[in-house]
Amino acid sequence: MAAPPKTVTDIADVIAHDHWRMGILRTVAALELPDWAIGAGFVRAAVWDSLSNKRVRTPLPDIDVLYFDRENTLPARDLELEIMLAEAGPGMPWSVKNQARMHTRNTDSPYCNTTDALSYWLETATCVAARLNEQGCVSILAPLGIKDLLEFRVRPTASARTKMDQYRARMAAKNWAGSWPHLIVEEI
Repeated sequence: MAAPPKTVTDIADVIAHDHWRMGILRTVAALELPDWAIGAGFVRAAVWDSLSNKRVRTPLPDIDVLYFDRENTLPARDLELEIMLAEAGPGMPWSVKNQARMHTRNTDSPYCNTTDALSYWLETATCVAARLNEQGCVSILAPLGIKDLLEFRVRPTASARTKMDQYRARMAAKNWAGSWPHLIVEEI
């Protein structure tokens, strides 16, 4: 069993040693989307599974593909990309969102890029994403750091503190403690 992840490099290694996740990253990389990454449970579950010494991967309800393209912010483009991904990686629960427009849905200020968009997500442990760099190595985006993720701690982000009803509803719906009993969910 590998040592538990403690750094961003360790998290990248967890992803890099997961053949399933690497296949997904390669599938998305082939689209050559601007400022792309895969976030949320894709990274979070991998880390928590590793920290829990789980031998079987926790299933993901979706694969959150993010990209940032100010040139085409139409939702139809996201659907087109989901179809392309479904053809390249059938059976995967693809969810594609251009972060250049998501601020309007989330009632936030416009985002500058994908990393900035991540920082507005509701809980700290989810504000982490992975992508492949030009050399094909895993690169981690973590605008709010990785401390909470590594400590099984879920707290509202600064953005979520103005949307606590959404944060609470999300925590109740996700029930992550059912999969990871060491999880600590906070409201402050």
